[in-house]
Amino acid sequence: MGKVFTEEQIKQYEADGWVSPVDLLTSEQADECRSQLEAWELLRGGSLPAHERSGGHILFPWIDQLMRADRILDAVEDLIGPNILCWNSVFWIKEAQSPSYVGWHQDLQYWGLSNSDVVSIWIALSNAGEDAGCMNVIPGSHKETIEHAETYAKNNLLSRGQELEIDISQRKTVPMALKAGQVSFHNVRTAHGSGPNKTNDRRIGLSFHYMSPHTEQTLSEWDSASLVRGTDQYRHFEHCPQPSADLEPNAVDFHKRASDAMREIIYKGSGTDRRTL
Repeated sequence: MGKVFTEEQIKQYEADGWVSPVDLLTSEQADECRSQLEAWELLRGGSLPAHERSGGHILFPWIDQLMRADRILDAVEDLIGPNILCWNSVFWIKEAQSPSYVGWHQDLQYWGLSNSDVVSIWIALSNAGEDAGCMNVIPGSHKETIEHAETYAKNNLLSRGQELEIDISQRKTVPMALKAGQVSFHNVRTAHGSGPNKTNDRRIGLSFHYMSPHTEQTLSEWDSASLVRGTDQYRHFEHCPQPSADLEPNAVDFHKRASDAMREIIYKGSGTDRRTL
């Protein structure tokens, strides 16, 4: 029995590469997070520029605090142990009635991380049912490495338009529908994707990516992460500053360096010109 997960849920994660849902925020708390995101979007003319959709925990205390929420870290500890770094955070936003989708992919294939002791969580800041284009996973796919094609498809939200080179119709897939305030957990190698948002509300998710400190970055000489629990005896990643106020100058400078490094990592070896993340 773990701090959050039952023994059966931990076994499911180990066998299938995912577990969902976990209750985290009340609907009121999820609405407050959404309001803070949308206030930030207004400052940027209505939507975030691509490079600001990731790394928001470096810029805003409310995102940093959510990243460090005890219930999240207790659950992650159940899966990878007590020493935890958070590699990155990303907003995943599909506008109402949007054709945007996320192609089927395995994150570990292009993140440059040296092992699969990495847990990705996805927090729903609005309802994310199947009609809204919730995340779907292929159970057990974290036990294999699957080749990807780079399509750069217009509506694919992934940086290179990645798509697994398999026949999805021949695989079992499971939707991970979430209500606002709920969280899903999946292994960094678990194949996942999501369809378009067919509802009249935005589908807003925030992902965090937690890893054991022995993990290394193989595609860059420099990378950053936040120490969120325990100790980091390896120091493979420079620790991110913890913001005490919105958009502090030192945080903005560090975020730019981290964003530039992330862009280099994501496009490493792509064979194409880099697009803005």
